[in-house]
Amino acid sequence: MGMELLAIAGGFVLLTWSADRFVTGASGIAFNLKVSPLIIGLTIVSLGTSAPEILVSVMAALQGNAGLAIGNAIGSNIINTGLILGITAVLVPLSVHSSIIKRELPVMLLVMVSALLLLLDGNLGRLDGALLVTGMALMLIWVIHIGRRSQTTGIDPISGEFADEIPTSMPMGRAVLWLIVGGLVLIGSSRMLVWGAVSIAQSMGVSDLVIGLTIVALGTSLPELAASVMSVFKKEHDIALGNIIGSNIFNILAVLGLPGLIDPGPIDTAVLTRDYPIMLGLCIMLFIMAYGLRAPGRINRLEGAILVASFCGYQTLLYFSELAT
Repeated sequence: MGMELLAIAGGFVLLTWSADRFVTGASGIAFNLKVSPLIIGLTIVSLGTSAPEILVSVMAALQGNAGLAIGNAIGSNIINTGLILGITAVLVPLSVHSSIIKRELPVMLLVMVSALLLLLDGNLGRLDGALLVTGMALMLIWVIHIGRRSQTTGIDPISGEFADEIPTSMPMGRAVLWLIVGGLVLIGSSRMLVWGAVSIAQSMGVSDLVIGLTIVALGTSLPELAASVMSVFKKEHDIALGNIIGSNIFNILAVLGLPGLIDPGPIDTAVLTRDYPIMLGLCIMLFIMAYGLRAPGRINRLEGAILVASFCGYQTLLYFSELAT
């Protein structure tokens, strides 16, 4: 089991590093092509933080481990909202000023409810996958539209935060190099992580779904953790929250959708009775805390602690559910 644990640990480290390099390279290329920092942040950066989940999901589905891919998608959202956002708010209470973030919050809930309706028949088929992936394309078109619109109607607060984070002096050659290197290492490290996780699951008699919900989801969510914590200490609260919301949306549309296209089939009943409802409940809590009806939204330390406690409660439920099987 030593090699498997080493593969998981190495996969986590390389996934985090390569995702950062991939996003840096893609952002540098886009900026050199005169794309605005706001649109880069809303598309490349948001999608890039979900790159580890997407690559791991694809690799798992290609190897016939769709349960791991589904667990990765749902588990990553539970970790994003309950653990990462909760810890971030406990460290530094989050204030939400961006109108773009307020628009994305109800879209996040709409995406999750729509995906749930597709899964209620207990099957993740190719049509379901195609609809989810199409939704991802429509989401990218929509955020580009609101990004362009905000540039003409007024500067959104998140625009300045993105401008401080986008590499503006990177030569095109270096940006292309980082994009290629980051992409190749992402592919290799995701294969390494899936191999180690599946091997351990088989040796311990644990389902692929649970491994995906826990170990794999935690590892692939490391970029979101790093991005959120760094953002709040730079007082970039809207980016910290925007990374979580964007990642949650893309995890459902892409990370959950791609296994349906690659390896369609029935889903574990626990997904619908335990995991998906908890994920949806956490995201409803996030919406209530962050939206703000007549004032800027705010997630205070107490609310952050409630999110963390909810995550811990879910992990306890998951543990006892596995003991009962």
